[in-house]
Amino acid sequence: MVMANPNLLLQSFFFFFFLLPCGSWSCPEYQKQALLQFKSSILAIHSSFQTLDSWNSSSSNCCLWDKVTCSSPSNSNSNSTSTPSVVIGLNLSYLSAPLMPSNLLAPLFFIRSLRVLDFSHNFMKGQIPALGLGNLSNLVHLDLSRNFMKGEIPALGLGNLSNLVQLDLSWNFMKGQIPALGLGNLSNLVHLDLSWNSINGQIPALGFGNLLNLVHLDLSRNSINGQIPALGFGNLSNLVHLDLSRNSINGQIPALEFGNLSNLVYLDLSRNSINGQIPALGFGNLSNLVHLDLSQNRFNGSIPLQLFQLKYLQYLDLSSNRLSGELPEEIGNLTKLQQLSLSSNKFSNGIPSSILHLRELEELDLSDNALSMEIPSDIGNLSNLFYLRLGKNKLTGGVPASMQKLNKLNSLYLEGNLLTGEIPFWLFDFKYLQYLYLQGNNLTWNNNMKIEPKCRLSRLSLRSSGLQGDIPEWISIQTNLSYLDLSMNKLHGPFPQWLAEFPFLSYIFLSHNKLSGSLPTALFRSFPLSILALSHNKLSGSLPTTLFRSSQLLSILALSHNNFSGELPENIGDAKFLRILMFDGNNFSGPIPQSISQNSNLQILDLSRNRLSGNIFLVFDPQAYLWYADFSSNQFSGELPTTFPLGIETLALGGNKFSGALPLNLKKLRNLERLELQDNNISGELPNSLLQISHLRVLNLRNNSLQGSIPKTLSNLQNLRILDLSSNNLTGEIPIEFVNNLTGMIEAPPNSTSKTLDFIVVTEFQSQTLGFGSERAFPFQNVSTEFEVKELIVNWKKSKQGLSSHNIDMYFLLDLSNNQLSSEIPASLGALKALKMLNLSNNKLSGKIPAHLSDLQNVEGLDLSHNKLSGPIPTAFTKLQQLTTLDVSNNKLTGRIPVGGQMNTIADPNFYANNSGLCGFQIHVPCPGDLPPAPKLQDHDNKEEPRILQEAVGIGYPVGFLLTIGIIFLAGYFNPSPPSNSRRRHRHHPHQLIRQRI
Repeated sequence: MVMANPNLLLQSFFFFFFLLPCGSWSCPEYQKQALLQFKSSILAIHSSFQTLDSWNSSSSNCCLWDKVTCSSPSNSNSNSTSTPSVVIGLNLSYLSAPLMPSNLLAPLFFIRSLRVLDFSHNFMKGQIPALGLGNLSNLVHLDLSRNFMKGEIPALGLGNLSNLVQLDLSWNFMKGQIPALGLGNLSNLVHLDLSWNSINGQIPALGFGNLLNLVHLDLSRNSINGQIPALGFGNLSNLVHLDLSRNSINGQIPALEFGNLSNLVYLDLSRNSINGQIPALGFGNLSNLVHLDLSQNRFNGSIPLQLFQLKYLQYLDLSSNRLSGELPEEIGNLTKLQQLSLSSNKFSNGIPSSILHLRELEELDLSDNALSMEIPSDIGNLSNLFYLRLGKNKLTGGVPASMQKLNKLNSLYLEGNLLTGEIPFWLFDFKYLQYLYLQGNNLTWNNNMKIEPKCRLSRLSLRSSGLQGDIPEWISIQTNLSYLDLSMNKLHGPFPQWLAEFPFLSYIFLSHNKLSGSLPTALFRSFPLSILALSHNKLSGSLPTTLFRSSQLLSILALSHNNFSGELPENIGDAKFLRILMFDGNNFSGPIPQSISQNSNLQILDLSRNRLSGNIFLVFDPQAYLWYADFSSNQFSGELPTTFPLGIETLALGGNKFSGALPLNLKKLRNLERLELQDNNISGELPNSLLQISHLRVLNLRNNSLQGSIPKTLSNLQNLRILDLSSNNLTGEIPIEFVNNLTGMIEAPPNSTSKTLDFIVVTEFQSQTLGFGSERAFPFQNVSTEFEVKELIVNWKKSKQGLSSHNIDMYFLLDLSNNQLSSEIPASLGALKALKMLNLSNNKLSGKIPAHLSDLQNVEGLDLSHNKLSGPIPTAFTKLQQLTTLDVSNNKLTGRIPVGGQMNTIADPNFYANNSGLCGFQIHVPCPGDLPPAPKLQDHDNKEEPRILQEAVGIGYPVGFLLTIGIIFLAGYFNPSPPSNSRRRHRHHPHQLIRQRI
């Protein structure tokens, strides 16, 4: 059975020391003076300090002072003399004198009779005085929690406190390792709390092995690493509460030793890096366990069945691991469960029907797995459900009608499944429902349905649910909404005035609809507005200055792909918390407001595809957080700007009117991974300074006026995956040296760490304390389709195409076309085995096509057209299994076009045109020595043809004979009799005619 409350012993101490009334006895004078000196030290810092007003020299008995507890005087039996009272307890928490230095405690260390010292919740700063603390050898209770203490835990001072029963140093800034030597002396310790610090290192096995009386141990929210010590924890058989959560603990759980902790009631190992399987033997012995949290680790395998024998278990969280397999039917044995979370694992198959036995369940979270089949039809029998999350699975069928019985339901998450049918109207009849997420299914909204919701929703997501017409009027009474997602529907009409006036609405997602008109001014006066996503609509008008002045909490503003116009408000910088600003694809004009650069919190800025202009550019703080900036396809002019934050990773300035040479100080942007400067008027040579940006993955300088040769130092860009220098005036040879070190094109890495995405994923979290005392993070909707990042436009297989930024690390491209490059193609280009596209067309390259180009095993497109290449096409090109486009037209190539592999599929004559010496079936030109095609033989497999042939012959001979007789007769009738020798000649003539026809 479950053990009694482990805190009873501690409560008895508090009763004895703090609730026992004091008599008229008086404390020793030296203790009184120590207390007065302590108060005087506080007054020297906080002159208005009044909390300890009862502490004054006029009062001779300090035992009567507030927050002071004294012992009772005792009589000696031998001489009838009494032992004076002494101070044994000081409850000095909440003194309302913040940031006191820790040396103020020094006078208290002279009161060696102290058994209880509580100095919590004072925001005291400094280190724990080791020497002074060691004087208090009688201490039983020490609480220094919720201060600003820093430094290491003093081993020397702590080791002297051998009588200590409770030690609480939580909620400080302590660092260093847990002192094994000092801790090992505290053999009487029952309660130890070191949580919420910055303690690092491993858990000392030697020290904890001596704490045989320990009942409560909390080391959570530190930086402890290493494995859980097997030897130390095996001795802690009295432990009732163990919390090691939110550290960096790794390795596996010591199964045998954990099996000794049979008195455990509370166990939390969450948010670590513990791996391996959940030990069946160890957890099978924890028969008193009520609370078990192993979430956010690296556990794998299946859930051991022994876990489902813990009959007292009320809280079970195994979420965010790598657990797999089916959910076992034995889960129904945990009939006392109130909270169950198995989310973010790899569980498959259906939800077991035995889960319906958990009638006390209040929270059920099975989201983000691979669960399939239908939601159990009787799920409504779990009548105590308050929180139900089944989203991001593969569940099918409709929303079960039995859910109508979940009268206590507060949160329902069914998003990201394969659910079908109409969205039930009764979902809005739940009186207590606040959170409803249905997006990402095949559910449809009945636009003819009239509903009168009984719920007062706080968050609602009906994204991609088939809503049509105006934004539904019934939402107008949901004035408690803080989150609304109606994106990816077919809504039209204006943005409603009533929606703009919602007092708590912070998150609005209406992208990918057909909303029109201007935005109501009331929306811009909404103080709590944090995210406004209205991209891909037909909204118009200009942006008022009140938008950025009133919305002080605005963090994301996405208005892309609308019809907004006018100049951008100068006060954009007033939105100090703005992190994402996306205005691309509109008709904004004029200069960029300089105030944008004053926002150091801005991380993503997209102003592309507008009509913005000017030659004075933004000047950002070098230490600002901006990492993605897109100003492409506007009308900016002047020299290329370089005044960007040093940490910027993506910079797009293409499609403008920038001119002049490439700035030398571009090299200071050392974190650049993607630099797009195409379609400008940039001139001069490629500077070596540009080639010092070693992180570059994408460099696009297409369609400028660059001159000179390709520098050999281009090999410094070892991470380069896409290089486009096409349509410039580059001359000279393709340097052999620059190829050899382009490791990013030689071998594609298995995984990418690039932060450049096809869309920007935004997940907001808000902690909410539920009624049963647990704290759970409720994530706002993952809006992965709202904030699109522009594609990278390249010449791909003879046409301009956009490469999705989400998959940009899958593409490897080298384009040197449309320049004046000469000499031979370096054979070393064949080493770039990761290339998918190589374009050397429209240059002056000569010589033979290197056979080593056949080593480009991943190449899909190869364009060598419009050069002066000669000789044959290498026969080894038949090895290029991924090749779909090969253009060698307009050269001087000769010989047979290779036959075999993909070369047989590349049969468009235009790809080989204007090479007078080429031949092959691909261009329908026979090669010298080719034999003419053999005549086709009769198909003798046709069984009907011989029979028909025989019948034709059988009929033909008699008919022919009769015709012959007829001709002879007529000839004899109309002509004179021929000589005898002529008759012999005509006798054979009919047979000759018959043979020709056959």
